[in-house]
Amino acid sequence: MPTDEKIEKEHQKYESKASGYAKDPAKAQNLLKEAMNKANKSRGALADAWDKLQLFFEMIRMWIKGEYRKIPTRSLITILAAIIYFVSPIDIIPDFIIGLGLVDDAAVIVYAFKQISSDIDKFKAWKAAQDHVFIDPNKPGSIKQ
Repeated sequence: MPTDEKIEKEHQKYESKASGYAKDPAKAQNLLKEAMNKANKSRGALADAWDKLQLFFEMIRMWIKGEYRKIPTRSLITILAAIIYFVSPIDIIPDFIIGLGLVDDAAVIVYAFKQISSDIDKFKAWKAAQDHVFIDPNKPGSIKQ
């Protein structure tokens, strides 16, 4: 298992690349599609990181759509760097090593999650509030809570 210092160092390598994605939602959308495809093929191997990665996907999806823009740039870059690391086949433990290849990917996802936990909590609260607001299709312009 990679050390915390190694995980942090690896994550930081991808932050400058992530900055480019943070400036280009269309590029981020392509990254998201690639990551979602890989995640769906690797669900079992991701173990506890699966739910965290799905939350990252949801945050990025809402950011791309312009529905959630309260995410600080630093946190956006942290998430994008973790996703870029995840889709990269060559990393600390190459993904082609069956049974071990995604251990480091999961560790980077968990690391990123811990780094931005307060922003994740804010997103969850925002999402919960959105789930309680709906439009009545029988009354144009009406919103109910």
